[in-house]
Amino acid sequence: MRTIHLIVIHCSATKENDTLTEMELEKSHRQRGLNGTGYHYYIRKNGDIKNTRPIRKPGAHARGHNTSSIAICYEGGLNRHGVPKDTRTEWQKHSMIVLLKTLLIDFPKCHICGHRDLPQMADDNLQVEPESWLEECPCFDTAREYGYLQEGRF
Repeated sequence: MRTIHLIVIHCSATKENDTLTEMELEKSHRQRGLNGTGYHYYIRKNGDIKNTRPIRKPGAHARGHNTSSIAICYEGGLNRHGVPKDTRTEWQKHSMIVLLKTLLIDFPKCHICGHRDLPQMADDNLQVEPESWLEECPCFDTAREYGYLQEGRF
């Protein structure tokens, strides 16, 4: 089993008035050259938690952090005009807490963070993604929202 230090939360960058199924997410990741969905879990707007990648397999979601992390992505993250916004439904918020609590039982020393909270790492060509500094993903403050979980107060 991999050594896991991080749980990284992402948004799918889907407009709040659109949907993105787990199949569409996988298709878009494959079109970008990935070998399937890069996230381990995907939370739909109705709160359904989809297993999209085995935990034993490193993710493809945060360059330089994939081997030691688990990735959770929620459907949404943009308003109707494509501007970053916390669009999580109440169902998604509930499912996220349930999933995080479950993962922290198996990986109690994990740090929970948002994609935007990670330092950007260079790729094999020593290049950093040009828009990496613009990242707002997951469009909410994970430390404020889930910090109590890391302190064992749940």
